[in-house]
Amino acid sequence: MESLHKNRTWDLVQLPKGKKVVRCKWVFKKKEGIPGVEEPRYKARLVAKGYSQILGVDFTDVFSPVVKHSSIRALFGIVAMHDLELEQLDVKTTFLHGELEEDIYMQQPEGFIASEKEDYVCLLRKSLYGLKQSPRQWYKRFDSFMASHDFKRNSLDSCVYFKKNSNGSFVYLLLYVDDMLIAAKDKGEIRKVKAQLSEEFEMKDLGPAKKILGMEILRDRKASKLYLSQKGYIKKVLCRFNMQSAKPVSTTLAAHFRLSSALSPQSDDEIEYMSHVPYSSAVGSLSMLWFAHFGRTKDGVIGYVDADFAGDLDRRRSLTSYVFTIRGCAISWKATLQTTVALSTTEAKYMAITEACKEAIWLKGLFSELNEDLQINTVFCDSQSAIFLTKDQMFHERTKHIDVRYHFIRDIIARGDIVVSKISTHENPADMMTKSLPITKFEHCLDLVGVHC
Repeated sequence: MESLHKNRTWDLVQLPKGKKVVRCKWVFKKKEGIPGVEEPRYKARLVAKGYSQILGVDFTDVFSPVVKHSSIRALFGIVAMHDLELEQLDVKTTFLHGELEEDIYMQQPEGFIASEKEDYVCLLRKSLYGLKQSPRQWYKRFDSFMASHDFKRNSLDSCVYFKKNSNGSFVYLLLYVDDMLIAAKDKGEIRKVKAQLSEEFEMKDLGPAKKILGMEILRDRKASKLYLSQKGYIKKVLCRFNMQSAKPVSTTLAAHFRLSSALSPQSDDEIEYMSHVPYSSAVGSLSMLWFAHFGRTKDGVIGYVDADFAGDLDRRRSLTSYVFTIRGCAISWKATLQTTVALSTTEAKYMAITEACKEAIWLKGLFSELNEDLQINTVFCDSQSAIFLTKDQMFHERTKHIDVRYHFIRDIIARGDIVVSKISTHENPADMMTKSLPITKFEHCLDLVGVHC
């Protein structure tokens, strides 16, 4: 409440005729810290019941960007390459900083009803947790602040900011709602940015970055290594599904095993039984796991792409997969079903190459704006025929049925922006994302992209 009053979040007024009141409630939470490093925190938050807001009356736009995971990993790669300082900040009462553009009336919070003004309501001046527009209003306020302090916003990720100092060095800032990562060569530059932020917002200085989005950040400055670990998240997931004592296996599926909807529950009894088994939740939670390290190896940014022809047994669609590494460690990857049916392995891999090259162009632009001269000229594929198809315009009869959006790869290659090169299937780490592999091959693929289980 002190924060709310200090921030002048509302004025107490009588409710105008014809206006409705948004209700609110208190939410209490224990925020776990890092064992041995950070103590748990107990937080109270006043939340507006925004689900009762009406579009066009109480709010209009609600979209607010957050930094992409690929951008976070790209920054870690830059930090490891140049041995930058990496520190973290947290904005206290984040959504209380946004300026509202609509008149919203809220009931007085429980336990803090003003004496002799019991029938008054809160006319909100600043955004509040729970309001539909709160994330957007906070981002607009923060973005305006960064621009006023000569930071530039990356055109390819709206939550990546950078600033060139007079000595030629750069300061980088990444924003994920209320979490900020700041990187620079000199600690003095970071202290300067922190001071500027603290003048405008109520901040909590977390010092050297230790954890972001559930990933623990570990550094070995002598070895020029930065590690990301999710041990804490793994333990939490295992406890959630009562699997603390479960036996580990080398691979989740045998290499020959193929899944289809025919294996799903069919009878009413089977459906009822499986409705109580949190299978999909468990798989979804485990699919987020990875452990990576970033360092100073020779290689720049390299892409690998693969496709599994007609891997979807139900709709006969193929699976596209790609992974990009910086200095030998994965920063961006994807595995998704193609939107159209391919008629051959060559076509499936041709379409996969197009998707991978789109990501390569995005990464190239991201690094270029961050003043990193990391050329992403090569994407490796294990299909010579698919590579040949990307370079030759002659085979119209073989490709005229393929969606036109996939053919832009030919212009990209003709200009020399991206080179697609052949690689052995055994050395293509994208292979692990299209099919089940024997454990030795799977571990080899993980090693190729700097990921360890």
